[in-house]
Amino acid sequence: MRWDNLGESPSALFGTDVVTRTVDTPEFRGITFHEVRARSLVNRVPGASRMPFEWTVNPYRGCSHACVYCFARKTHSYLDLDTGLGFDSQIVVKVNAPEVLRRELAAPRWRGEHIAMGTNVDCYQRAEGRYGLMPGIIAALRDRANPFSILTKGTLILRDLELLRQAAGVTDVGISVSVGFLDRALWRTVEPGTPAPERRLDVVRTLTAHGIPCGVLMAPVIPFLADAPEQLRATVRAVAEAGADSVTPLVLHLRPGAREWFMAWLGHHHPHLVGRYEALYAGGAYAPTWYQRRITRQVHELAAEYGLGPSRPGRARRIPPRDTPAPDTGAGPGTAPGTGPGAAAEPPPEATQLTLL
Repeated sequence: MRWDNLGESPSALFGTDVVTRTVDTPEFRGITFHEVRARSLVNRVPGASRMPFEWTVNPYRGCSHACVYCFARKTHSYLDLDTGLGFDSQIVVKVNAPEVLRRELAAPRWRGEHIAMGTNVDCYQRAEGRYGLMPGIIAALRDRANPFSILTKGTLILRDLELLRQAAGVTDVGISVSVGFLDRALWRTVEPGTPAPERRLDVVRTLTAHGIPCGVLMAPVIPFLADAPEQLRATVRAVAEAGADSVTPLVLHLRPGAREWFMAWLGHHHPHLVGRYEALYAGGAYAPTWYQRRITRQVHELAAEYGLGPSRPGRARRIPPRDTPAPDTGAGPGTAPGTGPGAAAEPPPEATQLTLL
């Protein structure tokens, strides 16, 4: 593998000692772990990113969540690993992550800036149950009162609830759970290694109940499979009922590496949609701006209806009874709000999309 020589220069990512283990237990069957000793852990975000943070920590590369759309698949090719099944089953584990992070946080040049986790691959994927790196990472951040955030689909985060509470007592801690849709049939095929959406919402509920505010990244919104108005409404409502303090939509984007894998999945499970996807994503990795803005506006309108948004003291959520009819948007049946007759050709400019790394 390409990392065989990465330990021979001062700027190498890993040391020369790489231990490969294939584990044949039920919970890890078919997964190979490549245990490496990282030389550094805090990574600078590429300058082109629109994310509101500059530094990340990723204790793993590859992800057993096996989300077919994962934009991080391309990173596996940097180590001569397969971006398809290899990304799902060949997991690189930075076994010394907590100690390296402690060293870097203590360095005189470090200024205590915000560190984001889970923006590349999930730090609470199944491998974390075996290696247990996150408690040491959170403790290191807590001990330096260094602000951080975590984005995850993993319920294992609840194992670290007490550590998160301690950290939140000394610094800013942001937790977001990714729930793009509720459709169980879609979940089983597109996110086969993740906890079910309702279990992720239970994480939101538990964190909130223990005084740790938690938002939901509604990601990805998958065109033609999870973007119907009634699907968006059901998801936003469930997010509100779980006690989330915010919901942020993110439309599916298909970068090289992920695009090929997703399109192969689409051709197998939904061949009638292949042509529509080729047209929608003809301009590149991202859906057209008009589509992104439409989805963002719909979700923002639903969030306002259910009382979601920036949290304010004493703010109560307004969750109407389930049999309350949806407000009349002026759109015809099956038409997204704001896209019917008389609607503006372009949605308001303030409806914007986030972009992950």
